[in-house]
Amino acid sequence: MGKIAFLFSGQGDQFPGMGQDLYEAHDKAKEIFHRCEALRPGTIAQCFQGTAEELKETVNTQPCLFAMELAAAAVLMEQGIVPDATAGFSLGEVTAATVAGMFDRETGFRLVCKRGQLMQQEAEKVDTTMAAVVKLTPEAVSQLCSRYDQVYPVNFNCPGQITVSGLREQMENFAQDVKAAGGRALPLKVKGAFHSPFMVQAAEGFAQELSKSEIRKPEVPLYSNVTAQPYTDNAAQLLSKQIASPVQWQKIIENMIADGVDTFVEIGPGKTLTNMVRKINAQVSTYCVAELETLLAEVRVC
Repeated sequence: MGKIAFLFSGQGDQFPGMGQDLYEAHDKAKEIFHRCEALRPGTIAQCFQGTAEELKETVNTQPCLFAMELAAAAVLMEQGIVPDATAGFSLGEVTAATVAGMFDRETGFRLVCKRGQLMQQEAEKVDTTMAAVVKLTPEAVSQLCSRYDQVYPVNFNCPGQITVSGLREQMENFAQDVKAAGGRALPLKVKGAFHSPFMVQAAEGFAQELSKSEIRKPEVPLYSNVTAQPYTDNAAQLLSKQIASPVQWQKIIENMIADGVDTFVEIGPGKTLTNMVRKINAQVSTYCVAELETLLAEVRVC
């Protein structure tokens, strides 16, 4: 087996009850959840008993996902499964940075709480949304977006899937254009046009928050959403910039594979990243925390 990469999910996969099985079965997960709870009371209740609508609110989604993902990563590492590289999709990049040693756990959680607040503030200013466009090329999606002044291709996920952000009233017509071109526009479970110009002020606010934090060099390679390359000495700039910049996910996975990664472990409540990796390269091994026992058994054997 070559190198193992931990991939941390972004918004959209959250669901009521996420992480509760980890909490009940593993003391290490329970420890992480309680650390987050001490910093933000109510986090555990939102993860385990919160409604789908409550978890859809960015100010709640981000800290809850961070807590669940950090707990899952801690369980894996306690079991001897450790990453040789890390990456995270959007908010997952903050979790990845924390697991890679760029921040301590408390700092990472504080940052993700602030990130969620800033992004929700911007999302509430204008009625915006996001959709995953499937069955079209990046060029075709970009061409369709160019017909509108406030619709943007933002996340380059995998072959045949591009995420678009935009003004809700324009996105409705955009979806019809996508259908006419032979594709589909699938609404995402988020409230806001993330990774677009609508988030510039949130990115600026997060940069200010990062300036107050100690940022260390990652202990393992951490691949940037913005550049698709491992971080060097520009962590604060890249972590803030990615809020209003496209996520180069396909390039990240391709670069990881070129650098020797052949096993990807998705750490999050769903399988979205796992499915993307399989579309990018069907030859690599993929696992997800949603199937924890299989992951532990097979990766240990390898």
